[in-house]
Amino acid sequence: MFGGMYKKILDRMPAGVFVFDDKLRVRFTNEAFRRSFSDKAKQRGKLKETLGCGESAEECGQGASCAYCAFRNVMLAAVKDGKEKADTVSTSVRHADRTDKITVRIRILPADESGKLFLGLTDGTYQTEIAREMLSAQRMQQRLLPAGKSMGGIPYSYMYIPCLEIGGDLPDVYELDGQTYGVLADVSGKGISAGMLSAFVKAGFDKKQTSLARALSLLSSKFRELNLDERSYITVAAVRIDDREKKLRYAAAGHNAPILLKNGLGINEIESPAPPISNWMPDFVYEERELPFAKGDVLVLLTDGVTECANSAGEQFGIERAESVLLQSRGAEDFIGKLKTALTVFSGGAFSDDITAIAFDL
Repeated sequence: MFGGMYKKILDRMPAGVFVFDDKLRVRFTNEAFRRSFSDKAKQRGKLKETLGCGESAEECGQGASCAYCAFRNVMLAAVKDGKEKADTVSTSVRHADRTDKITVRIRILPADESGKLFLGLTDGTYQTEIAREMLSAQRMQQRLLPAGKSMGGIPYSYMYIPCLEIGGDLPDVYELDGQTYGVLADVSGKGISAGMLSAFVKAGFDKKQTSLARALSLLSSKFRELNLDERSYITVAAVRIDDREKKLRYAAAGHNAPILLKNGLGINEIESPAPPISNWMPDFVYEERELPFAKGDVLVLLTDGVTECANSAGEQFGIERAESVLLQSRGAEDFIGKLKTALTVFSGGAFSDDITAIAFDL
């Protein structure tokens, strides 16, 4: 596409240069572009090949994270509108044995009158120590998440979508004395401070306590030792599943979204009014309650990021829509998949709060 002399000139430019067609197939990249994104980036080919993308999907755009690829999205916008587009995008890149977070300014212009070719320019590629630390913190938080599938013989599924790099929700599932426990915490704030507080919950919730109420009280006591201001708080919904006795015990601390139990008669909204873990009511005594369940029931824990998820008109998703999805679901895994799709369609994929839910097949 380019003669040898022109390639040499473009390769000496400090700014990244790339040319792609209306199918997002990259026809050329210069050395500065490839150096910015990956030591494995190709000069031409599929977008994922020229970016050194780590997405496992064979076709670019079909991977689980492709919808969130800011680089690909600005290219798509230029192709769709057939005119110049500019944006500043952040993305993860792979260099040798490490992954870095970079921010790059990208400008795309139509390169021919047919609208089939586009010229892209990138400059200002930079990385900060804060960005590197954020990526490290993001990986650490991912390690706090449950593995999924089954615990104590109880199948379960969950979703966790942080609205920022670091989230403030914490789903957890564990086993104690042959019984399955589920905990869903939502901390105040967003970003780094919320991530630190969610790590505190992970470490501070006593998994050796059979009593959920006692575990919440102990967490509250530890929280007060942090001496945080009144703007900081934690909401928690916790359940204990006794599969042998077919009994469900539950407790909550200021959790806005009710616990949902789907059975043969419909959906039971389980609420347990209590203040969040905070410095507001330090002497509050948390309680737990008990409900029977039957084989085939589905138990769901949600954060208010689900119910308060808003669309472009400001309308909230609400508990009624969540229950409608649950009624149409065959089980825990099916519910989580359908809920994620429903929320994405409803909001257009723009989430202003962390989105988290756990579902159990009882």
